[in-house]
Amino acid sequence: LSADGAPDRTHHDPKHSWDALQRQKRNWVWNQFFVLEEYTGTDPLYVGKLHSDVDKADGNVRYVLTGDGASSIFTIDEKTGDIHATKRLDREEQGYYTLRAQAVDRETNAPMEDESEFIVKVQDINDNEPKFLDGPYTAGVPEMSPLGTMVVQVTATDADDPTYGNSARVVYSIIHGHPYFSVEPKTGIIRTALPNMDREMRDQYVVTIQAKDMVGQMGGLSATTSVTVTLTDVNDNPPRFSRKSYQYSVLESVPVPSVVAKLKAADADIDSNAEMDYYIIDGNAPGVFNITTDEETQEGVIFLQRPLDYETKSSFSLKIEATNRNVDPQFLTFGPFSDTAAVKVIVEDVNEPPVFSPLISRMVVSEAARVGTVIGTVSARDPDSSSSAIRYSIDRNTDLERFFNVDALTGVISTAKALDRELNSVHNITIFATENQDPSQVGRGIALITVMDINDNAPVFAIEYETLLCENAAPGQVIQTISAVDKDEPLSSHRFYFSLAFSAANNDNFTLRDNKDNTASVLTKRAGFRRQEQSLYLLPVLIEDSGSPALSSTNTLSVRVCDCGMNGVPQACGAVAFSLPAGLSTGALLAILGCIITLLVLMLLIMAMRRRRKTPLFIEDERDVRENIVRYDDEGGGEEDTEAFDMVTLRNLNIIHDSKVQDVSPESVSVYPYSASATSRTSYKTLPDNIVFQEFIWDRLKLTDMDPSAPPYDSLQMYVFEGNGSVADSLSTLESPSSVSEQSYEDLSNWGPRFKKLADLYGNLEGSGIFS
Repeated sequence: LSADGAPDRTHHDPKHSWDALQRQKRNWVWNQFFVLEEYTGTDPLYVGKLHSDVDKADGNVRYVLTGDGASSIFTIDEKTGDIHATKRLDREEQGYYTLRAQAVDRETNAPMEDESEFIVKVQDINDNEPKFLDGPYTAGVPEMSPLGTMVVQVTATDADDPTYGNSARVVYSIIHGHPYFSVEPKTGIIRTALPNMDREMRDQYVVTIQAKDMVGQMGGLSATTSVTVTLTDVNDNPPRFSRKSYQYSVLESVPVPSVVAKLKAADADIDSNAEMDYYIIDGNAPGVFNITTDEETQEGVIFLQRPLDYETKSSFSLKIEATNRNVDPQFLTFGPFSDTAAVKVIVEDVNEPPVFSPLISRMVVSEAARVGTVIGTVSARDPDSSSSAIRYSIDRNTDLERFFNVDALTGVISTAKALDRELNSVHNITIFATENQDPSQVGRGIALITVMDINDNAPVFAIEYETLLCENAAPGQVIQTISAVDKDEPLSSHRFYFSLAFSAANNDNFTLRDNKDNTASVLTKRAGFRRQEQSLYLLPVLIEDSGSPALSSTNTLSVRVCDCGMNGVPQACGAVAFSLPAGLSTGALLAILGCIITLLVLMLLIMAMRRRRKTPLFIEDERDVRENIVRYDDEGGGEEDTEAFDMVTLRNLNIIHDSKVQDVSPESVSVYPYSASATSRTSYKTLPDNIVFQEFIWDRLKLTDMDPSAPPYDSLQMYVFEGNGSVADSLSTLESPSSVSEQSYEDLSNWGPRFKKLADLYGNLEGSGIFS
């Protein structure tokens, strides 16, 4: 059917004529369709009725329903057009359904009207409670906020139809949280209901909010949520010291910058509102202490800026102020945001080491100073009230060679050895000052001793010169320029004078010219130098300095004659021995010569050993040193040496008696009897050490000198005592106190050719006393 009741022209019905097609328009007729949601009945729910004006109630019309939910949710009676809902509907799932209806001929199924669309709306009921989708809530509000300050806004939603009735109209109310907070019924905004809420009294509140639909009327649905409100801190509390005065003790020996004390002012606020700064605003210790803030604990840390001295000041008084760093101007009416406290610092005495004054003592001494010369005095005092006596000593680690001594009581420093500025011009020695009452208390001072120079070093050649002279040198030619150095001060201001030594002043070969600038030139006086005649000249040069008194030294300049080329470059120097074979270098020649010399020495040694085995000269070879010098590189220590050698042997008279030296002749062995009496030997025990040794040595000298069987040569007697500083004189028989020798030299001529020289000397001059 069409909307106006005319038949569809695409279908021709033989029962109708063309006139019938021209009849008046007709329309669908039905009730307005609504269906109530959440229907709970057992029978299908009647929705409404469809009716077409072409329906004559004769049963020829059949109603057809299509569209959204047709057949599954909605059904239609084909004859009557009644529509029913067969299922329970929920508006919140689907609020309306779009359907299409059509009336068709029951027999032919031909449409009798155009298809018509209609909507079935689901009618809302209050079946959904409000919901807080964002709950529970947390919020913060500054403490001390004024009345009505907004805290947070809560929102509840209702799934019911907001356009129909009051099912979705929600109002808010506060269930728990009175009298601190309130909520606006329509907006859900929570505000403070009390002024000046104090965080320090209570910092958190839990508020319960209810949302109810149906505008809060009876029968409405509701829901609740919680809001946790935290009061945030503001700086409304000043710092406060728990006491008005504090007292601390500190040792006077604590180093700078040690922490002396810590104190803290309490502040009820937190975080940045509790930050504070500390100041010393008054006291009797200006510059001795300072105070700073520990950023983690907010404590005031008092630390030392200057050393403490109990004897000078034993206590200090300070006034400390603590002030908030971040002050809120709106709370200035609450009072000053600072507080003060008195602090007393007690200094405790400790036993301190002596103190030198001055710490560094500067002294000057001449290097010519004799041993025992006083250089200066160091002074130290005990800073304690007890004022203990002090003993001075030198740290020998700073004076390893023991150049200086210090008087233990007076602190006077003197020389202990001869000084040499050229070896050490400045001595930096450490002096100890030790308390007599407590030796563990040791102070340290420094004596800086400068050694002043004297002119005690003669000038010498600046380098070891190698002077080469060409054979074709002309007279007056400069062959070498020499200079000098002097270890004395000042190093850069010496004036040197050069001349030839007296022994070479009138030589015919060379002359020397002083250039007046601390150099001198060596010149030739003649021509015609020949290596074959003389290959090396030794020229003694006298160098004198300008010191007072002046010192001089003779230095030998070696001049080698060389064969030079046309350009004057030396090609061969020194003695002319033989020409080298072609291709043989000087180094190779020297190596060959060294090998030859070594072989010759070995052969001589072998021959000497064989001859010695055949005819031994003495029975005790180890005691015969004759005129040979045997060097052991072991210098004796003199009378003061008691470590390197055992002196007990010389002091034991029995050993002295048994260890008489025996001089042996090549032919026989004889011992001169020791004539000292027992009484004289016993007297040694009462003599000083040096006299004992002197007498013993003189007895041995006399015994050797007067022994008729002794050979005619000096005998070296080793007593393991002779050394530097010995009080004994020479032991040589050449200086014997005897004036007359009883030795006979007649047998010397019978001893063979090796003793011919001695036989000539002693045999011819016998009795002259020259060698006595």
